[in-house]
Amino acid sequence: VQLQAYGGGLLQAGGSLRLSCLASGRTLSSYGMGWLRQAPGKEREFVAAINWSGSNTVYADSVKGRFTISRDNAKNTVYLQMSSLKPEDTAVYFCAARSGGLPTATVFDKWGQGTQVTVSS
Repeated sequence: VQLQAYGGGLLQAGGSLRLSCLASGRTLSSYGMGWLRQAPGKEREFVAAINWSGSNTVYADSVKGRFTISRDNAKNTVYLQMSSLKPEDTAVYFCAARSGGLPTATVFDKWGQGTQVTVSS
């Protein structure tokens, strides 16, 4: 499966943005999916994950209550709705896939090209 994230941009603190991750080559329905991010000079960080059916979601403490992960298996797409954005959310955001489990920052089977999110104060 190939993953492509898009929807990033430049916005002010407090704003909202929705990222999308489109999969091609294979259906997403057999994968747990997640979003990771990496800021300049920092390690890759887990953001959120969702199981294959969408019935289970997990969030990093830093985004809990502000970000929502969802998926549409019919469209082979995973979303990350971000609100109340902060400057510390600035990073390149990647989507990741894991067969048989939820992706973490270091455990995943596939990840794709990221999209830049920049939040100004």
